Amino acid sequence: MELCGSVVAITGGSRGFGLAIARYLVERGARVGLLARRHDSLAEAVALLGEAQALGLAADVANRAELTDALQSLKRHFGRLDALVNNAGLARPNSIEHLAEDQVALQVNTNFLGTVYASQAAIPLLRGAPDPRIINLSSASAVHYDEMSHLSIYAATKAAVERFTRDLREELQPDGIGVSCVRPGSAWTTFSDGWDETALRAGLEAWHNSGPHMDTGMEVEQVAHAVGYCLEQPAGTAVDLLEVRPNRLAPKLRI
Repeated sequence: MELCGSVVAITGGSRGFGLAIARYLVERGARVGLLARRHDSLAEAVALLGEAQALGLAADVANRAELTDALQSLKRHFGRLDALVNNAGLARPNSIEHLAEDQVALQVNTNFLGTVYASQAAIPLLRGAPDPRIINLSSASAVHYDEMSHLSIYAATKAAVERFTRDLREELQPDGIGVSCVRPGSAWTTFSDGWDETALRAGLEAWHNSGPHMDTGMEVEQVAHAVGYCLEQPAGTAVDLLEVRPNRLAPKLRI
């Protein structure tokens, strides 16, 4: 895919991994549509990237109608849509016994259903693009047990994203839409926004019991490079699954 001149939609695009991905793409001449719930964070991200290259679109990924409207507005604004990056995700750490119903629903709706709904909304808009792509972000927590404890629902939703991606890839091959899954390990980001401190402390304590060290040191920009690598594959090829994890041993975090 030729990034220069292309248009890429990014869910959760106003900060964290999403904003890093957007910056990577804009630096290479792409234009981006940033989808997020908060108007203030969208405005800040667009100001950073430049209004000529970025469009902020307020939408809740758990709301299929809002996603559909946002992606249609993006295509009307820039005249095309070449790729979708399903990045939006969040976690609410807690032991399974004490998970609140709203904590479960929020993670399932955002992490998994948001990926499903955004893909559904993007497919008809991507058909006919020169080399259309969908990139779904999973997490190393889906398959590794050393990321952090008490993230059962988050890890389960990301495992569901990976299984969904496999079927999406097969179904969209006749349309020439490449589908990839990126599985990043831990990186310094705003991922922990909204976490309950007591539940977080319990999760970290359980995590420490499994050993004193963790892999760390990865930055959000490295995840952005992984997504860019998937987008820039030659036409007719697609990365199936790309896992990128930090490779520096360090003491586990404490609060």
